[in-house]
Amino acid sequence: MTNIEMIREQIMIDSENQAFQEKGWNPVFLASEEAKIVIIGQAPGIKTQEKEEVFRDKSGERLREWMGVTEEEFYHSGKIAVLPLDFYFPGKAKTGDLPPRKDFADKWHPHLLKEMPDVELIILMGAYAQKHYLKNKMKKNLTETVLAYQEYLPEYFPIVHSSPLNFRWFRN
Repeated sequence: MTNIEMIREQIMIDSENQAFQEKGWNPVFLASEEAKIVIIGQAPGIKTQEKEEVFRDKSGERLREWMGVTEEEFYHSGKIAVLPLDFYFPGKAKTGDLPPRKDFADKWHPHLLKEMPDVELIILMGAYAQKHYLKNKMKKNLTETVLAYQEYLPEYFPIVHSSPLNFRWFRN
């Protein structure tokens, strides 16, 4: 069993995740010791939670197109990792999904990132990931942060979420 698999097991038995385990849900993320790129996003949607696979949807198609990688390269090369801010679907809100739990990423990301020593770039996808990792270095909104991407390189590369629901952002 790899260290990443052991961390997955620890996440599953963590008492803070008991309600998700009772639903039969497993943590949803993609990680490998060989990862060169880590994508950090919000949290899995309900369909992703049920499939237990990251980005197997329209937003994943767009993301892979932006990255210039095939499905094979994305899922099976070991070079790309996906660490949402929460590894479980947080539930529905009035509009959209609830935000990821506040302390989840702080608790688990450092352990997983430590197991990926060759990471060269962290892609911060969307406002939640950018607020979490950039903190006070973030601009006044997502658009300005994305436009100022060079300020965050070489460690971070902020992007808008590839979701089709962001059609207005893409149009503008």
